[in-house]
Amino acid sequence: MFGIMILGQEFRQTVGAAVSVIMNPVLALVGQENFHLILLVMAAITAIYASLIQKYTIDWDLMRNTQERMKVFQKEFREAQLSQNTYMLKKLEDQRKEMMEDQMKMSKQQFKPMAYISIISLPLFMWAYYYISGHEAATMVFPFWGEQLLTTAAFGPFQHWIYWYFISSLGVSQLIRKALNIGGV
Repeated sequence: MFGIMILGQEFRQTVGAAVSVIMNPVLALVGQENFHLILLVMAAITAIYASLIQKYTIDWDLMRNTQERMKVFQKEFREAQLSQNTYMLKKLEDQRKEMMEDQMKMSKQQFKPMAYISIISLPLFMWAYYYISGHEAATMVFPFWGEQLLTTAAFGPFQHWIYWYFISSLGVSQLIRKALNIGGV
């Protein structure tokens, strides 16, 4: 992601134009006025392959065990603090180092699939940006907001099309993760 920011606008435009070779026929099939459906499909595709990659690259047993041990540790640490048990606090401080190592392993497990997910997600996202940049009059009807230009800001710097993509992605991702029984930590 950092590399994309450094490489700049020209790089995003070039990647977006390259991906349009694949996405423009799909858009023609759905119709340009239904660009929100393309964003929904992109979110679904991203959710499916991201969930599958996470399912097969993350050690869910390690995650579960680490989280359970953290809960027990936090409970014991809190009890030792409240009772001002210095012996137990010293013992738990030594154990805390081990817990930090386990948390680091858990973090590595979560970051491992990011590179694979980004390889597909970022070009699709760049294509959407490329397409929207060329169709600044594109609109969509949102609940409570009514019809909005997809290029105007929804929240802070996030444009309406990005907001729609993320909301769609969250919903679809939750359904897929539930169906595939992923991450029930």
